[in-house]
Amino acid sequence: MASAPSIDPLHQCFAETLGQPPARPSRRLEGRRILVVGAGQREIDDAEPPVGNGRAISLLFAREGATLTCVDLSEPALAETCRQVREAGGTAHAEVADVAQADAIGPLVARAAARMGGLDGLVMVVGIASGLPLARQSAEAWDHEHAVNVRSNMLFAQQAMQHMAPGGSIVLISSLAALRNSSGNPAYETTKAAQVALARAIAMAGHAQGIRCNSVLPGLMDTPMGRAATRRRPGRLGSPLPFGRQGTGWEVAYATLFLMSNESSFVNAHALVVDGGLAAGIALAAA
Repeated sequence: MASAPSIDPLHQCFAETLGQPPARPSRRLEGRRILVVGAGQREIDDAEPPVGNGRAISLLFAREGATLTCVDLSEPALAETCRQVREAGGTAHAEVADVAQADAIGPLVARAAARMGGLDGLVMVVGIASGLPLARQSAEAWDHEHAVNVRSNMLFAQQAMQHMAPGGSIVLISSLAALRNSSGNPAYETTKAAQVALARAIAMAGHAQGIRCNSVLPGLMDTPMGRAATRRRPGRLGSPLPFGRQGTGWEVAYATLFLMSNESSFVNAHALVVDGGLAAGIALAAA
């Protein structure tokens, strides 16, 4: 049997892939007020760390004209995201919060809406992965992962919908792990599958208010969390990849931008897979 052909990863690598600002931003979110939960990114031991999904989403949305309230557990990571947003000419308000603390969510959303003069969008990028296999899973670790990855999404959406006018949009960042169990991390896989179902439930609940909700399922991405997963499981990148490379946080951000913008006004309760075709079996070895 002939071996699979190789491909130059640069063939599917563009300015948008790398987060390079366009000469003339399209301002697709002009005037919209958006809450981004999980806007920071984890620190990793890397001289040139890649951008994470939450930071990329925040920066891209700001370039496109949105006013942001950015939320994260890490104050330094949050401050850096807000600094970069402001440096790019955007407006970002900061809220340090532990999304596992359910009682803090309602007041936080109310403050964000009051500060921005309303609320048009919510993006949930928070996510943790213990990496524990089933045999070592504990009730405490399981419950905490579900509180951060799923319960917080429900509570933020519930509270945000009280402040949103018709035309609002909610996006939950799930994962390809929602569709396949290959990471040996059952808590993470379960929460990511639950997010897809939750997005449909939110869409159903928001329909009467004219509020949409969709989910985004990134595949193998070169983000700080992705690199941490690769260090934990070196075989993660052992198989051929679509287009011979991992995806970037910017590619997740652009998919999220579409779902947040009015361009997707008739897209609802949808799970958008951003994996280069990996779930469909599309993969080629790098050159």
